[in-house]
Amino acid sequence: MQVSGGDLQRLRQQNTLNSLRALREARAPLTLTELVAQTGLSRASVGDVVAELQQRGWIAEVDPAPGTLGRPAKRYRFRTDVGHVLGIDIGVHKVLAVVTDLAGRTIASGRVAVDRHTARHERLEAVWRAIDAALVAAGRAASDLWGATAGSTGVVNREGLVIRVHDLPDWAGVDLAGHLGQRLPCPITIENDSKLAALAEQRLGVAAGVQDLVYLHVGRRPGAALILNGRLHHGFSGATGEVGLMEVTGWRTMAGNLEGCRAAVGASPEEAARLVFDAARAGDPEAQAAVDTYAHHLALGTAAMVLTLDPELVVLGGGFSRSADVLLPALNQALEPHCLRVPDIRPSTLGEECVALGGACLALDGVDERLFSLEGAILDPAAPQRIS
Repeated sequence: MQVSGGDLQRLRQQNTLNSLRALREARAPLTLTELVAQTGLSRASVGDVVAELQQRGWIAEVDPAPGTLGRPAKRYRFRTDVGHVLGIDIGVHKVLAVVTDLAGRTIASGRVAVDRHTARHERLEAVWRAIDAALVAAGRAASDLWGATAGSTGVVNREGLVIRVHDLPDWAGVDLAGHLGQRLPCPITIENDSKLAALAEQRLGVAAGVQDLVYLHVGRRPGAALILNGRLHHGFSGATGEVGLMEVTGWRTMAGNLEGCRAAVGASPEEAARLVFDAARAGDPEAQAAVDTYAHHLALGTAAMVLTLDPELVVLGGGFSRSADVLLPALNQALEPHCLRVPDIRPSTLGEECVALGGACLALDGVDERLFSLEGAILDPAAPQRIS
């Protein structure tokens, strides 16, 4: 059978993509022998591909492994520094932007404080200030970005539109993609903040490698998200995890149980929970009762998701997760009557950067999808804006 020139070109491109993917996903630099084993290609083909990728700037040769005897084999790594993405967290009290490399490692960040009274146009301006601060700190320009994802409080549909939000009356309907597109010449995605936090934990945090998990955002504004088979689950309309909309769960008002406790008298709503958790930790029975009531309501919505998904893990994120030593025992106890199996529950390890890092992870998924597509030629990383 005669093979056409177009078929040969496509085969070479496939070989190059397979090799690049292997190097991209490897936890450590690979030798040619290791790359041959992972790709199934001949050593000659792998040698040609490596030379091409190194010339284009996609990969780099690294120093021999320490203690190697004799003539060490050359090792190669994917250059995670050739491109950068942007993750943005647009919350009630802050706007946080992070610039990461292609491994999801934070290069720089920018933070701007806002509050529930900040008007829409001021919050959008705060987004630009946070982005500009992150880009300046990273020594990058907007044109250097390969992708961007913004996470917003509220219900976000599959088209990226914020369709419902309780805490910011003028925020529903905001065109975030259009706003960001005015200055960012890269692919842009808009997502719910809890979903991005779940993705960050599954990729970079306490749930790394877990295939099925429930993420709980515990705070004054609770939320939840699901990871199924290692992928962020949206559902038909994007409204997965919104169990708090059911009045029976008490999620909308459960923070009031903490704010009304005597240990929090005179405190702001943002400080009240911390004071109550501190008092419960010190043995105050009234504060512990308030924590137990909060955990009871949290358990109702959590149990609905646990019984549906049967996850390996539940991740506790959000501001209240800083008091996981007090909240987790109460939540475990509250879940017992409702669940056939109470899954392992662990507090977040990513802190307040969780949503922004999840945005960077989702932007990186888009980069990989475009980079490892056979639709176009593999380009040099010097022209990332052409990877579209």
